[in-house]
Amino acid sequence: MPADQGPVHRHLWALAVVFAGGAVGTAVRYVIEEQLPHSASQWPTATFGINIAGAFVLGLLLESLVRGGPDAGVRRRLRLLLGTGFCGAFTTYSTFALETVDGIRGGFTGLAMAYAVVSVILGILAAWAGIALAGKVIR
Repeated sequence: MPADQGPVHRHLWALAVVFAGGAVGTAVRYVIEEQLPHSASQWPTATFGINIAGAFVLGLLLESLVRGGPDAGVRRRLRLLLGTGFCGAFTTYSTFALETVDGIRGGFTGLAMAYAVVSVILGILAAWAGIALAGKVIR
């Protein structure tokens, strides 16, 4: 079976590509989070921005790749590197959930619920905007 066929999780190259993208995504997120610290009484600006930006990039990337042809070769490697690896590690829905719970436990329920609702809605809209942009650029 050629290296680019069959279940992708069975190929060492695929794991290495996801790992490389994930390492970079995690490092970028860490730097941003360190520059924008917050407490439970504040809007988690870093995580919020990271997740919205990541949703946009993922929408743009995946729509661009789909419009480029089948999920094989360079397109598959880009999807694994940038989509699964970088965006998967850059975005952080576990931190989003933890920050929401911390806000509620800290007595800032309104802020925490607003953060949760706005994050989900804007994340969906950002992904849609990325898809729409790719659709306009790649015809």
